[in-house]
Amino acid sequence: MQKISVLLFLAWVSFLFYAGIALFTSGFLLTRWELTNHSSCQEPPGPGALPWGGRGEPGACWMASRFSRLVLVVIDALRFDFAQPQRSPVSGEPPVSLPFLGKMGFLQRLLESQPHHARLYQAKADPPTTTMQRLKALTTGSLPTFVDAGSNFASSAIVEDNLIKQLSSTGRRVVFMGDETWNDLFPGVFSQALFFPSFNVRDLETVDNGIMKHLYPTMDSDEWDVLITHFLGVDHCGHKHDPYHPEMAKKLTQMDKMIQGLVKRLKNDTLLVVTGDHGMTISGNHGGESELETSAALFLYSPRALFPSAPAEEPEIIPQISLVPTLALLLGLPIPFGNIGEVIAEVFSEIEDSQPRFSALAQASALHLNAQQVSRFLHTYSATAQDLQVQELHRLQKLFSKASADYQRLLQSPQGAEAVLQTVIPELQQFLRGVRAMCIESWARFSLSFLLLHLLAAGIPITTPGPFTVPWHAVFAWALMATQTFYTTGHQPVFSAIQWHAAFVGVSESRDFTWLSAFLVGANTFASHILFAVGCPLLLLWPFLCENQGSQKRRQPPGNEAEARVRPEEEQEPRMEMRLRDAPHHFSAALLQLGLKYLFVLGIQARSGLDGCIWGLLHWTDWKS
Repeated sequence: MQKISVLLFLAWVSFLFYAGIALFTSGFLLTRWELTNHSSCQEPPGPGALPWGGRGEPGACWMASRFSRLVLVVIDALRFDFAQPQRSPVSGEPPVSLPFLGKMGFLQRLLESQPHHARLYQAKADPPTTTMQRLKALTTGSLPTFVDAGSNFASSAIVEDNLIKQLSSTGRRVVFMGDETWNDLFPGVFSQALFFPSFNVRDLETVDNGIMKHLYPTMDSDEWDVLITHFLGVDHCGHKHDPYHPEMAKKLTQMDKMIQGLVKRLKNDTLLVVTGDHGMTISGNHGGESELETSAALFLYSPRALFPSAPAEEPEIIPQISLVPTLALLLGLPIPFGNIGEVIAEVFSEIEDSQPRFSALAQASALHLNAQQVSRFLHTYSATAQDLQVQELHRLQKLFSKASADYQRLLQSPQGAEAVLQTVIPELQQFLRGVRAMCIESWARFSLSFLLLHLLAAGIPITTPGPFTVPWHAVFAWALMATQTFYTTGHQPVFSAIQWHAAFVGVSESRDFTWLSAFLVGANTFASHILFAVGCPLLLLWPFLCENQGSQKRRQPPGNEAEARVRPEEEQEPRMEMRLRDAPHHFSAALLQLGLKYLFVLGIQARSGLDGCIWGLLHWTDWKS
């Protein structure tokens, strides 16, 4: 009966532990359902006629295509300030001299000499800022899941609707060169492909030089409709050195010359997009949500005029996923089903028509298609999952209904069109931005049930008689030593501080050991916690250590040796080995108690960290508002 009670108690503790993990991942981490629905040309996103040449067929799907070809250049970790035009120093102030500033001068010359053809944006990426998650967002228009960060070592195929599958399904010839992660995400989709291994961050040249060898001949061959390249040298240079190293200046100069060669070969029906998937910290790493990590460059260029006006003095800040619906409509594709991005409205202006009303109407049409698609996604998603905020969802649906009614009235009655246009575009933008904010908040919501679980576990009384009881202060000290060792070995609880060089310890550069490298990084990061957890049973020696010290003092009382000789019974106390032999059940119970105490302390540490994160996020939100 005693063994059954212990087993039942262990089963109950295990249930609490794993239930806590499940509640935490479902209530705090960014989680969502991945819908497998796909948009199609034959199924418009909503009622009403398709605008501006849309015929529900490839090439003129929901909206007539403006470009028949696309060149998409992904420069891994191209931070915004790497491509930002260098300003002239203000009189009286010393010039800023950083190795990466001004190295992409060709982009700056294009922005200055052809303001209606080129535009530079600051694209804000959603964390986690790891490559695989950013590529998913750049092709689906959806938000990544935090748990996906672990999948950065072994990516799986994207099941959601995305731009690459839409291009392939409409018969476009998609050619790819670069990071092999694309092969894992989109297997068998490319008509031609040249993949390079991406995990060796110490190699700055192999991938970039391999792409450059085939890039221009491929462009000249005309055997493509969409050409995608993914360069890795800038990212690897950041990991190996840092942004301030002279090698970074060389890599950015190489990328600038590569873009110059592409522009010379572009035709009028081709759109050039140069973007970074994320940024990097001052140490060259990424993965978290700091300003430098989420800030990426996005550059658009077309040989024919694309923008109605010159760019603003400060580049516009847009969500990175805004690129997805923008490219879909420009190429005559349906917007991917799960997209929650907002089109870049200014690229849909009517450049040939000088009347501002027609440009505003074209922008409203693109935004309305985008809003219809997002509204359809919300309706389908809310019917599948119940994690969206009901009140906010109803408010956004009312906002969309009003904006859609105003848009239909605008098309039917030209009278008062100017006044209606001034309200329709902001309403549609407010709806799209509200949806994205709601999704971020709903899919990153903290669940109080995790706290209740800890309170329930904390209320379990644990008493173990016998000589092996370890005091609470010893358990707390042991856990604090594990945490202290974590920090003293150079680690930090952020993605950008992960010591990626550990992945190559004992691994040959000529071979690709993905899982081994991932294991080495994990072992290096959590070594202190693993070692202290394995060595936790050594704390059972604590009572005997304290007892031995106390007995030595008792055996040698200062100035009273005669009294010590009169009390020989203290010399006959059973030693540790004898107690282990005489009371093994006490040792087993104490070991169980020690393990539960240590798990409880770790839970308190995790809980305190979560409280700090949530407190900081709430106060940061209050400050921003």
